[in-house]
Amino acid sequence: MLHDFDYEMHPAAPHHPMKGAEILLARGAAPEVVHAILAHADYSGFRACPCLTGVSTRATSCRASSPPAPSCVPAAPSPGSRRASVKKKLKDKGFARTVNRHDVYRGAEELGVDLDEHIGFVIAALTAVAPRIGLGGPAS
Repeated sequence: MLHDFDYEMHPAAPHHPMKGAEILLARGAAPEVVHAILAHADYSGFRACPCLTGVSTRATSCRASSPPAPSCVPAAPSPGSRRASVKKKLKDKGFARTVNRHDVYRGAEELGVDLDEHIGFVIAALTAVAPRIGLGGPAS
């Protein structure tokens, strides 16, 4: 959720996201958070599968609405249908146009996991924290 917070101040490499990481560290952010933010830039030296979280969130929470409402969340679709929805949206060049699909596929490859498995992992991780990050209703 924070990975581009510094983009307006530092929109280009190599400053983005490095300057943002410096700001977060100075403000006491957890090292894991800073690592995750740095990992979304190929040139940072940190590994991750960029953009899959955003695509997964949007594809699985808003697929039933047209146009999607900001807070749309479906009634508990099966994990398999959610994975299929994300894969379908990745093939749709009009959906999340700025997401580099090659980076998504390469990220799973670099992690040494099958894309379906990785999408399932991301969906499960998001589902576990959805209420706390505003995706599944009020926080508990």
